[in-house]
Amino acid sequence: MAFPFGGNRRGDVSLSVRRAWTRTARPVAIPERALDMIPGGLAWLGLGIVVIGAAVAPLALVTGAALLAFYVAVRFALAGVANVWGLVLIRRWSRVDWSAEYARRAGPGSLPLESVQHLVVIPNYDEDLVTLRRTLRHLAAQTRAAESISVVLAMEASEPGAGEKGALLEAEFATHFRRFFVVCHPAGIVGEMRCKSANQAWAARWARRRLVDEGGVNINHLLVTTMDSDTVWHPDTFAALTVLFATDARRYATFWQAPIRYHGNVWSTSPLLRILHACSSAWELAYLAAPWWRALPMSSYSMSMRLLDSAGYWDSNVIADEWHMYIKTHFQRGEDLHLQPVFLPFHAHATTGCTLPEAIRERYLQTLRHAWGAKEIGYTIGQIASHPEVPLRHGLSLLVRVAHDNILGGLGWIVMLLGAQLPVLLHPHLMRQHVSSGPFVLLQISVTVVTLLTVAFWLLDLRNRPARPAPWTWRERLAELASVPLLAIMTFACVALPVLHAQTQLLLGIPLEFRVARKE
Repeated sequence: MAFPFGGNRRGDVSLSVRRAWTRTARPVAIPERALDMIPGGLAWLGLGIVVIGAAVAPLALVTGAALLAFYVAVRFALAGVANVWGLVLIRRWSRVDWSAEYARRAGPGSLPLESVQHLVVIPNYDEDLVTLRRTLRHLAAQTRAAESISVVLAMEASEPGAGEKGALLEAEFATHFRRFFVVCHPAGIVGEMRCKSANQAWAARWARRRLVDEGGVNINHLLVTTMDSDTVWHPDTFAALTVLFATDARRYATFWQAPIRYHGNVWSTSPLLRILHACSSAWELAYLAAPWWRALPMSSYSMSMRLLDSAGYWDSNVIADEWHMYIKTHFQRGEDLHLQPVFLPFHAHATTGCTLPEAIRERYLQTLRHAWGAKEIGYTIGQIASHPEVPLRHGLSLLVRVAHDNILGGLGWIVMLLGAQLPVLLHPHLMRQHVSSGPFVLLQISVTVVTLLTVAFWLLDLRNRPARPAPWTWRERLAELASVPLLAIMTFACVALPVLHAQTQLLLGIPLEFRVARKE
């Protein structure tokens, strides 16, 4: 990012501005409650402006909605290009011989492959044995799992029977890994909320003591992977991670992230919702593949134990653990932090339901939980204020990235929908007079581009899905085809509304109640 500073003379105005920009002043403490109110306050302020604008300035509102829709269409076009490139990279990475790749990459500062150890943390609560067995079975199939992978099954003490379930899985899978630990996160710790972040922080600290302090494992050779309990890794993921970690000179300042595909239970999900899951997968791949966007960790990711330990582990009172950890580490290290894509996609499970209303409800509640990540907007602002040693431009760049998707995913979609519809409903005669004007034409073109590219993401996802266990039924085919004309409604119900709901809860100080999403 460039800034218009001119002149090189000492004491000129530009130099004083530059000094202010580097912020050598003392840290500023901003109350967390005030920071939490920012996304919800912006959302409702924007919604109020839309409603008032529809009544008093309908043409201006339509113009604003059209410009926003055009911006979204441009982003979708860029995502389409990045998605195609990402698929090319996935094909290339899938053909790599990682032993030969190590020989090609290895340099004077590289680690021996056999010295690299993996710690895999699997936080879980109320997960069924079928899911956990499938996860462990695929993890055991990774390269050198018995020699290099230590598993920590991070259970919750508040779950009835958690210890017994962990002991059963340990008896079944311990011989497939170098080490297998079952750790129960205690309930009722003051200042903690029941969430993945608190669970994995407890388990990782425990494992660090066992492996490094007591077991003699070199902390500099230990790579930590945290994963959702339903994650199914690509067969070559840990072979790739081993080589990348061993040969990367920035190994202690790097996150490693693979693209996510919601294919773990794709044929059990509602056909009407599969297009939304496909779009989510496409955007995650686009962020990783595009050089013009900043990728952030998502769901299941890796980092060195040395980096994790120096960062103080995950905080125990956050929902969006991936973004929060990245933001926290970013401000601790300043510019010295990287995210390395690993183009070997892993499968995750999407929400399900026995009926369409149940499926929509489960998707709504999961999006509500994910949208609680809007809290990270305030957290990033607080970190900017409390870390004046970090150049402001780097903090603002990260803030824009964190705030962008949270605001666009909720308020942005509502502005486009209401900004296009309310003026027509309130001023039908006026709108008919301007239906062929520039804003309306731009709005229609932009919506068409977004729709076509979403359909393209869906078709690419359909092509890459695992084989069906049973033949298609005509009812399922019709339902999935119907997801295209119903896309706007499903996006509003399953994305925009829960995002606004989460931000409103943050605004009002209403805590989120943790629950496990239904994924069959």
